[in-house]
Amino acid sequence: MATTTQLDAAPAVLRGSDSAARRRIFESIERLNAWLEKNDYRGYDTFDGLNAKFLRLFTFETNLGRMVLQQGIRRFPLNLRPLVGIPKSHSTKGMGFLARGCMRMQQATGDAAWGEKARHMLEWLIKHESEGYSGACWGNHFDYQSRSSYTTKGSPSVVWTAHIGHAFLDAFEHFQEQRYLDVAISACEHIDRDLGAYREDDTLCIHYFPTSTHQVHNANTLGASLLARTWFYTRNETFRLMADKAMQYTAKYQHEDGSWWYGEPSNLHWVDNFHTAYVLDCFQYYREATGDGRFDLQLASGYEYWKKTFFLEDGTPRYYRQKTLPLDIQCSSQAIDTLVFFSDRDREAVPLALKVADWTIRNMQARSGYFYYRRYSPWIVNKTPTLHWGQATMLCALAGLYKAL
Repeated sequence: MATTTQLDAAPAVLRGSDSAARRRIFESIERLNAWLEKNDYRGYDTFDGLNAKFLRLFTFETNLGRMVLQQGIRRFPLNLRPLVGIPKSHSTKGMGFLARGCMRMQQATGDAAWGEKARHMLEWLIKHESEGYSGACWGNHFDYQSRSSYTTKGSPSVVWTAHIGHAFLDAFEHFQEQRYLDVAISACEHIDRDLGAYREDDTLCIHYFPTSTHQVHNANTLGASLLARTWFYTRNETFRLMADKAMQYTAKYQHEDGSWWYGEPSNLHWVDNFHTAYVLDCFQYYREATGDGRFDLQLASGYEYWKKTFFLEDGTPRYYRQKTLPLDIQCSSQAIDTLVFFSDRDREAVPLALKVADWTIRNMQARSGYFYYRRYSPWIVNKTPTLHWGQATMLCALAGLYKAL
């Protein structure tokens, strides 16, 4: 198994007191926040390669051509976007994570300025909903070619919609304003009416996009988690029933070792860190919202598998179950967030989250405050300032850890 001993691996945050750990996390958040404000909350996206208009002419609008362009820009170790005309942009999913992070910082510090930032981001999201659907929903600001489907700019994704819907539920709980709950309810109506689902026996798997039919576990459970959490406040049985059937689908496809494939079609058979963490979060949300303990064994075995598989001793978050590289910022941010979420059931969760945070701050945060996209080796680093994939998720995760401390 790969190690990172050639990187800065000393667990500095664990050498000091709790106050030293809090200070180190807070200083990292301050530097990241300064970068975000300076850049007007804009950045690049890992999959925005199809926004390179001139190069796109050479894809001839074929699936293979679009995939080559998108993945080529994504995987190249240097940031090609400024050279090929891809601008920094706002991101709907990024704004959702930023709003959650700002609310957590207000809860941790009592500083009302963080709450005002969150309100601004939530209002921006309301103004930038995808149009023409049965309820609130959000998608990419770029066309996207996956292994399974092609999706045009603005087409809603259940992953985006669920993450953002959770931000509005957080806002309802934090600000105690009905209008934020109303947005989450509207998002659930979109999931129910527009997305459709693959049905198998008495279970279902919520579709990723309105135009897709493949079965992806994190997409399915994210939709279910928003439905379940919204049901808690509304008692809308349509939401509860759909969530229950979706969770049953993913529960029955768990492997004996506790893992899940990313998706059930044969071309989606891989197991990685942050998509596994998404699924675990969703089972936890479902359990907390409904009180239904039928999936407790799946949740426990999945969490133990994830924790023992995806971390090195120094807190380095591994990407795949079979290999560590690339060292991806999304693995760091989601690991911190999930560990804090599970801290009530695992006393080792926060210490491990601190190790992950410490490793990430030392090895992935630039002096200017933003976080790098990926490390391919100690010497090859993709320093692209991705917005949702990195800056927004790290602000959200570090804020949650700071609050927990």
